[in-house]
Amino acid sequence: MAVTLRDIAARVGVSVTTVSRALAGYDDVAQATRDKVHLAAEELGYYPSTTARQLQKRRTDTIGFVIPTFGPRFSDPFFSELLAGIGNEAARNHMDLLVSTRAPDTPEEQEAYRRLVDGRRADGMLVVRTRAEDPRLAYLIERGFPFVAFGRSHAQDFPYLDVDGQKGMRDAVQHLIDGGHQHIGYVSAPLNLTFASHRLAGYRQTLQENGLPYDEDLIVEGALTEEDGYRAAHHLLSRDLRPTAIALANDLMALGAMRAAHERGFAVGREVAITGFDDIPLASHANPPLTTVRQPIYDIGRRICHMIIQVIRDEPMAERHILLEPVLVVRESSGMHR
Repeated sequence: MAVTLRDIAARVGVSVTTVSRALAGYDDVAQATRDKVHLAAEELGYYPSTTARQLQKRRTDTIGFVIPTFGPRFSDPFFSELLAGIGNEAARNHMDLLVSTRAPDTPEEQEAYRRLVDGRRADGMLVVRTRAEDPRLAYLIERGFPFVAFGRSHAQDFPYLDVDGQKGMRDAVQHLIDGGHQHIGYVSAPLNLTFASHRLAGYRQTLQENGLPYDEDLIVEGALTEEDGYRAAHHLLSRDLRPTAIALANDLMALGAMRAAHERGFAVGREVAITGFDDIPLASHANPPLTTVRQPIYDIGRRICHMIIQVIRDEPMAERHILLEPVLVVRESSGMHR
């Protein structure tokens, strides 16, 4: 049988009201009495009603997160790492995480946000993969609802953490050029995503700085899946003047590109160089191991979760806008100096 406030009151010899106020931390109850009530509650194994506590605070102690993806992607290593960081930080702060997936830029995605926000099912939202025109951000800002984003916006101001994708791609492309490559293909993320424009700018700028032409025929847009990288690499490697290297906007597409290169008879790292972006766990176990740009995915999840908890609790934030610098990790897939 569950222990009640009445049981604690009988043990301490005070009223149920006094017990309730003591457990809630009201200072009109003497400290000595509060101590006795807390000790009795611990000895009796009392657990306060979560629902009652939430009603009292007018909070759900829940963070909402709608993953923007076409189909279930919990098996995607990027989101797995991100969710691990978010979930562990939420648990550390005694918060719950409410997660769902919706295809981006669809009525279903907007409805998921309305259900969480207008239904007060969450105290704050995490938003990832911000877009050039982002109805999610516009809605949350219009509603005055707390949120933190993994990704920037050119048009709106809000708390965010992002990675300097332009620098990361510059480092990757410069590495390929330093290896002797002058004909470098690029597989971009969907260009309506904010980070895609930064990474494409890094690719383009590095070519120009090294006196190499920017050829739009060497650029293919993919949807960040392994199959998209596979199809894009087949397209690029079938050209009469094929690229000797391909930089891709994420690791899953890079792994797909490696599979396509193998199928076409090219030795990855010797006959064609391939680089990715993210450094998911699979990258170091690929055949050959994948050269990539590392962003600390788990830590990013942990930090954006900590930021939204600060916003929910109205705590001061040391930094409202955080831009992390990624690191190039060189492995065998990008080959030797030519």
